[in-house]
Amino acid sequence: MDQLPDYMKTCFKTLCDITNEISHKVYKEHGWNPIDSLRKTWASLCNAFLVEAKWVASRLLPKPDEYLKNGILSSGVHVVLVHTFFLLGLGFTKENVELLNNNPGIISSTALLFRLWDDLDEKPDGQDVSYVDCYIKEHQGVTVEDARKHVMQMISKAWKQLNKECLSPNPFPASFIKASLNIARMIPLMHSNDANPFLPSVEEYMKSVLY
Repeated sequence: MDQLPDYMKTCFKTLCDITNEISHKVYKEHGWNPIDSLRKTWASLCNAFLVEAKWVASRLLPKPDEYLKNGILSSGVHVVLVHTFFLLGLGFTKENVELLNNNPGIISSTALLFRLWDDLDEKPDGQDVSYVDCYIKEHQGVTVEDARKHVMQMISKAWKQLNKECLSPNPFPASFIKASLNIARMIPLMHSNDANPFLPSVEEYMKSVLY
């Protein structure tokens, strides 16, 4: 931490403080200290961001598979779901915690859906790397429209994989599986709301839930 500039020291300390606070809360209420798992998931997210930053800076596009492997982590979905798992406080075992730390299918399928939907949104040239860009580079002669159709097919396959994860026996509690599924259900709404005037706004959905 001493090697970081001041503005990053503040961010790093805040992240450490919040992670320690959440870990203490989980331990106090559920008798399990998740600090190692939470630190690991934040580290993997920051490393994934760094990889993407290097791609943007070098203007070199990775292979599509390489991009997705990193993109599943940079989506941040695993950070949300790992925290969700521990805060739910249900069914901690050495088996499911170890599985959780290795980005299991119930998480990676949801994260893949998030990454693919996000990459269908247009991004300013040079500001980001997307799967669409990587796919076009890898397959000469493919149009943007062809690439987007391919991404929609991948989204369909990812949904099938997520459904399989939800229906197959696994060591995770039902509430955690439902949380993963609900995040996946929310993703297309987040990314199609601005483009589809017939969908109610997210704000209206939130008001409906709260009031």
